[in-house]
Amino acid sequence: MKKVLMVGGIVVAAVVVLAVVAVMAGVGVYNGLVAKEQAVDAAWAQVSNQYQRRADLVPNLVKTVQGSADFEKSTLESVIEARASVGRMTVDVKDAPESLAKLQEFQQAQGRFGSALQRLLVVAERYPDLKASAGFRDLQAQLEGAENRIAVERGRFNEVSRVYNTAIRKVPAVFFAAMMGFESKPYFEAESGAEDAPEVEFDFGGATDGE
Repeated sequence: MKKVLMVGGIVVAAVVVLAVVAVMAGVGVYNGLVAKEQAVDAAWAQVSNQYQRRADLVPNLVKTVQGSADFEKSTLESVIEARASVGRMTVDVKDAPESLAKLQEFQQAQGRFGSALQRLLVVAERYPDLKASAGFRDLQAQLEGAENRIAVERGRFNEVSRVYNTAIRKVPAVFFAAMMGFESKPYFEAESGAEDAPEVEFDFGGATDGE
């Protein structure tokens, strides 16, 4: 009887130890996933910050371009409208989008805005006085810098998202990640035609879009 009780006690003790180890392991995995998810959100915040910095340059850009009286109004208006459409989006700037559709909506709006800015800079080549303006050159350099920073932060976001997505698919996290609310994160995708400069038809006959 004593042996039976002793064996039973050992079994119970072993079960308790295994349960404690399992709980500790689960806590460790959970904390690790939380840290990785926070890294994704932090990377997203940086992406959002860089896009906002680009958008914040537009008021000064508009003011500078308007100084050239005959500058194409339709080109300027397209930039203003594209910036406004970006502002109307309801994407959280702190938490990374949970769905690919939401990220694609954000990316498409930002892509239209970026294309409008690129077209404005290309059209500006028609205006020697505008190109010679120190203010315009400074804004152009800031926009180019903003585009570079956006590309860098998007790359970082994709990388930390990849690390997080890999983590929730590994054993043992894969068995309970979804139950604890850890879902996969979408990635930024390369935009079709993003490597090509916008095409602009030049009319040297003196007429402008705004006339």
